[in-house]
Amino acid sequence: MSIRKIVIPVAGYGTRFLPFTKSIPKEMLPIVDRPVIQYIVQEAVEAGIEEIILITGYSKRAIEDYFDYNLELEFLLEKSGKLEQKKMIRDVSDVARFIYIRQKEQLGTGHAVLQAKEVVGNEPFVMFGGDDIYDGRPSRLQQMINAYDKFDSPILHAVTREGHGDGDRYGYFHAGEHVDEHTFRVNGVVEKPGDNNRPSKYASLSGYILTPDIFPIIEQQAPGRGGEIWLSEAINELAQRRPVFAHECTDLKYYDCGNKLEYLKAVVEFSLQRQDLGEDFKNYLKTLSL
Repeated sequence: MSIRKIVIPVAGYGTRFLPFTKSIPKEMLPIVDRPVIQYIVQEAVEAGIEEIILITGYSKRAIEDYFDYNLELEFLLEKSGKLEQKKMIRDVSDVARFIYIRQKEQLGTGHAVLQAKEVVGNEPFVMFGGDDIYDGRPSRLQQMINAYDKFDSPILHAVTREGHGDGDRYGYFHAGEHVDEHTFRVNGVVEKPGDNNRPSKYASLSGYILTPDIFPIIEQQAPGRGGEIWLSEAINELAQRRPVFAHECTDLKYYDCGNKLEYLKAVVEFSLQRQDLGEDFKNYLKTLSL
């Protein structure tokens, strides 16, 4: 079955970017003139996704407004003869079907995914975080879909993180046998084990192709650490019932835009790639005394 739907939880408060995120969602942080969330949506659409399911919360209205029509602005742009800009903002809204589900309480990643159960139905689906950007081709999602088509099983995104000192930031895989050069069987996932207790070199970085049999597991799951429903715990149970694989995507650069330094790197590097800004921006950077 083809993968048509993606679930993106965006209900978090984004406390690392306070005071900005007091009123503006962290997913709306701009990378030049496009918010972080648009890059994630664009990656999904280019890989064939048709429905974008956003799990929202209090103060996230700006995301809904961004992907909605703005008829008044379109009228003013048309009146001013700015037809290219009118088309650009209309295209943002027309790339896919957008569905918004309110998560009334922040009860963890598993709880966020569970909110999409009725909309997902009996289909495989993607789950991505709302502030992780990957740059490269083929895209992260396209590589994951290729692996799903090959193995017809849940596919998790794996990244080698040896020597990065971030065992308390990411989940890490109990890695089983490799089934091809970049794909291995998942025996389990440990959330934030610390640098000295990582079960492998492979981190789980916010990318999942899941099957609908994950939902009954989450529904029966008791709250774990911090009183939250962790998606990783549901995946551990799923891996005991059926094959679950992790795929290490290649030729990609990762930006954790929920982290201030990584966000700034994304702004600089995506700016340098722009045809309209890159050369001038590069020349400006050369003038700085660093």
